[in-house]
Amino acid sequence: MQTRTVVSEFLGTLLLVFFGVGSAVLGAEYIGTVGIALSFGFVLLALAYALGPISGCHLNPAVTLGMLTARRIDVRTAVTYWIVQLLGGIAGAAVLFLLAKQVPGLKTSGTFGSNGYGDRSDVHLSMGGAFLAEVMLTFLLVFVVLAVTHKVAVIGFDGLPIGIALAVIHLVGIPLTGTSVNPARSLGPALFAGGAALSQLWLFLVAPLVGGVAAALAHRLTHPVPGPQSQPVRT
Repeated sequence: MQTRTVVSEFLGTLLLVFFGVGSAVLGAEYIGTVGIALSFGFVLLALAYALGPISGCHLNPAVTLGMLTARRIDVRTAVTYWIVQLLGGIAGAAVLFLLAKQVPGLKTSGTFGSNGYGDRSDVHLSMGGAFLAEVMLTFLLVFVVLAVTHKVAVIGFDGLPIGIALAVIHLVGIPLTGTSVNPARSLGPALFAGGAALSQLWLFLVAPLVGGVAAALAHRLTHPVPGPQSQPVRT
C-alpha cells in the first residue's frame, strides 16, 4: 500500500471531523441543523473529488467494512484504513478542541459535537431507537457509496450522490442522535467531551458497522457482480 493512500485516509478523516463537527461546535447557533448537515455533505463531496482517486475517500470505518464485505478490498487494507481513520478522527477532534478553547465561554465538556441517546438526544430517543437509527442511516450512506463507485476509487461524479446522501442523513439524524454513521467521527469528539459521551460511545462504534455490513449484503442483491456467463463474447 502506498504511503499517499494512508496519508489520504488520515488527512481526509481529520478534515471531515474538523469541519463537520466544527460546524456543530462553533456555528450551531448561527447555521442551525440545515447548515450543519450541509457542512458534512459539502466537505465530504469536496474530499471525494480531492482524495477519491487516491484512497477511495472512505474516511469512515463503516464504509471500509462495507468495501471489505463486498470483497473490493482485502483484510490488510481494511485494517490499515481503520487504524488511520480512527487516528485521523482523534487528530481532527484535537485540533478542533484547541480552536474551541480560544472561544471565550464556549463549553466543550460533555457535548463537543459528540453523539448520544436518552437525555443526550434532542428528542430523547431510546438506546434501541438510537441503534436502529444509526444502522439505517449508515445503511443509506454505505449503500450509495457501493452503488456509485467501481471497485474502490471515487471518480467523476461519484462524489455528488455521496455528499448529498450524507447531508440528507444529517438532516434526519441530528435531532435523533447527533448523527454518527462513522465510528471515527464519533470517537474523536467523545474522547474530548468525556462523561456520558464516552459511556454511550459503544453504540456509535457498533451500530454504523452493522449498517455497513447490511448495506454490502443488500448491494450484492441489487447490484450482482456479473458472472462468466453474462460477460459479452468477443470475437
